[in-house]
Amino acid sequence: YFMKQILILISLVLFSFNLSAQKYMTKTGYINFFSSTPIEDINADNYKVSSALDAATGNLVFKLDMKSFEFKKSLMQEHFNENYVESDKFPNSSFKGKITNLAEVDFSTNGKYDVQVDGELTIHGVTKEVSTTGQINVNGENLFAKSEFKVKPADYEIIIPKLVRGKIAEELLVKVEMKYELVK
Repeated sequence: YFMKQILILISLVLFSFNLSAQKYMTKTGYINFFSSTPIEDINADNYKVSSALDAATGNLVFKLDMKSFEFKKSLMQEHFNENYVESDKFPNSSFKGKITNLAEVDFSTNGKYDVQVDGELTIHGVTKEVSTTGQINVNGENLFAKSEFKVKPADYEIIIPKLVRGKIAEELLVKVEMKYELVK
């Protein structure tokens, strides 16, 4: 009987921790990629990135529609979707990872915290391990997260035709900015 009461008590405590676990979400995150060569700069913005962050575990996920990238030149956007990332065949990109230094982030105290994030980035149907740094700014019930890292299109089997190789950098700079809201 005593053992049964302890198990019930432990279950209630674990259940209450789960209920108080803070989860943050956004459907309007921002990702930009930039390519610079002597011939041409390419800049694209995506304001429709969905992401969720579990403050208790550090688990982090991102999902974005490749066709939501906006380019200054419509021809660039068309080539990006049809010829490079093949958006009809691979409509989404995603990231699943974790904040590895979670103990250094206090989600209950306003402030800026440097984070290390490791996970798997999937682009063009290819998944690769990635590791990067970023920053989380806690502001009440909102989190502002940002990061920058480089991606090589060749690593994701994105083929750049010889005719335009000089116009597209071998590495693209990717900037991520998220405004998360506490899920209640």
